[in-house]
Amino acid sequence: MHHDASWGPLPPRSAFWLLIRFVLTVLLLPLWWALIVVIFLGFIAFGLVAEILTVIPGFEKGFLGLIDTFGDSVAVWPAWCVTLPELRHEGDAAFYRARVDKRIATWTSKELAAQKAKKAPPPGPHDVSVREYRGVGAGYVLEAARARGWELSHDRPSDPLRVVRLRRLPVTV
Repeated sequence: MHHDASWGPLPPRSAFWLLIRFVLTVLLLPLWWALIVVIFLGFIAFGLVAEILTVIPGFEKGFLGLIDTFGDSVAVWPAWCVTLPELRHEGDAAFYRARVDKRIATWTSKELAAQKAKKAPPPGPHDVSVREYRGVGAGYVLEAARARGWELSHDRPSDPLRVVRLRRLPVTV
């Protein structure tokens, strides 16, 4: 197991600042989502017009790379927002333990269903954000995942203060 303190539970946040962040979330998150939709629609509009520019070598590859970068870097639930369950259950280890267990159980069932149907499993690595495990720590995520046949992803490293990236262990037949 990891003996680094960053893999343990994060300290509970101040109730006052959580409430402030919750109010700001209620006010600003819809604007954030609207901005994401407007930028996405802008990409589509530019893509329709830029169809003419595909005769330029590398333009299409660069444009698709820009869209991929945008999609990878923009979070639907940004780190600054606080949801009502987070506000109500700050510091409640049982709540976060149940969240982690549910997430890993869902991924495991999808992997097993794909294996049973002899189809390709869902693409990974699978990310568990700090929003889901802050009360129990990244170490608990790793323990719960290993119990169900998962391990840390080697493709993209985990940052226990932000995200734990998991991959399913290869199944031996």
